[in-house]
Amino acid sequence: MADTLSDATYNVAADELRKFIERYEHLEAEKKDIADQQKEVMAEAKGRGYDTKVMRKVIALRKRDKDDIAEEEAVLEMYKAALGMS
Repeated sequence: MADTLSDATYNVAADELRKFIERYEHLEAEKKDIADQQKEVMAEAKGRGYDTKVMRKVIALRKRDKDDIAEEEAVLEMYKAALGMS
């Protein structure tokens, strides 16, 4: 009886582990598909004449807090002025 219980516990744990791994693998595949779609969007934008480097910067800025952006820009302007780059 103890062996049967131990085997059942092992089978349940193995099945649960397999499900976690399969879910993770599925998410990895979805992530790759999304990354491929993002590359296609950027390629299309580039083909239409947009600067994708700048687009990526705009996308990154849109994710950030406006106050953080303003503070960083103020410091950047101060540094540029100190170096005579304004």
